Amino acid sequence: MAKLYKFKNSPYWQFDFRVAGRRFHGSTKTTNRREAEAIERAGKERARREVEAAKKAHTSLRLDDVCGRYWQEVGQHHAGEGAPNTFRQLERLIAYFGPDKLLTEITDSEIMLVAKRRADRNAAGKLISAFTTNDTTEQLKKLFTRARTAWGVTFDRVPNWRAHFLSEPQERVRELVGDEGERLEEAARNDYLPLFQFARATGLRLSECVTLKWSEVDWSNRRIRKAGKGGRLVTTPITDAVRLILWPLRGHHPEFAFTYVAERTREGRVRGERYPLTVSGVKTAWRRLKRRAGVEGFRFHDYRHDVATKLLRETGNLKLVQRALNHADLKTTSRYAHVLDDDVADALNRLNKSQNQLQSVTRKAS
Repeated sequence: MAKLYKFKNSPYWQFDFRVAGRRFHGSTKTTNRREAEAIERAGKERARREVEAAKKAHTSLRLDDVCGRYWQEVGQHHAGEGAPNTFRQLERLIAYFGPDKLLTEITDSEIMLVAKRRADRNAAGKLISAFTTNDTTEQLKKLFTRARTAWGVTFDRVPNWRAHFLSEPQERVRELVGDEGERLEEAARNDYLPLFQFARATGLRLSECVTLKWSEVDWSNRRIRKAGKGGRLVTTPITDAVRLILWPLRGHHPEFAFTYVAERTREGRVRGERYPLTVSGVKTAWRRLKRRAGVEGFRFHDYRHDVATKLLRETGNLKLVQRALNHADLKTTSRYAHVLDDDVADALNRLNKSQNQLQSVTRKAS
């Protein structure tokens, strides 16, 4: 039976009612009885819609439940940093819309507010980037898609997703210049050095490098096969350089290729013993390494850009670079097209010089 009441230590009216055997209760956040009754009526109507929609879909449509189910079925199985990134995005959505928000009641106007949150600041006081905002919107889109295609949820209106993504600035492309590569390797700790050499030789992402397992290394077919970004299979050839990097690491650890030597005995680790590298540990080592090497403005991810630009400059084949970097879309690879533009400019310069020389010879002959 529905009722409104107040707690002794709260001025707000509380609601408590049941719909189809489910209990709904909470604060109306108002001290006015008439307003509380209106909120209760709206809550009942919303509860009836939720129960009816859940019956049709055979699943709870509360955002908290939807995110939990998505995590169990999909998110936790993402490889490398994919799983923790997905978990963070799901947490952001729950914090923004609220755990009780029905997925079927999330409207275009509310999704627009997700994009507007870009003006907010993160914990470090920095402006939230368009990339982060788009990642959150993309995760919400995945929830809608999963609910519709796998759980049988029917939406009265599907959001116009194209309208909700912010334009992203072109990612800057940075490659190693001069002796930067050699300086980084000379300044690296011996146990971390193979990882940095491997990244420079393959262009694989940080998480793909750190989590490399021996079971993913196919020596006989000279291929590395592992799950990469978005769960896609990433295939990387074992070149002569890659073999020279990996072969001496056999025996350091039964499962993972890249390890470090503990410098102190603490937190379950023993000084002198080897343990698998972690993403956070590599990031810390990378910051220190750059300072020692005197290399500025070069991120670990820029090893990937370095491989792409040098490979494109060597081959002139954008499709080949796409394959080497395991890009799903050629548009992502096209950011390196400036390398081809430079080659075209050089070729035109050579042509112009040749034409000028020919004109000079023609004048003399006449």
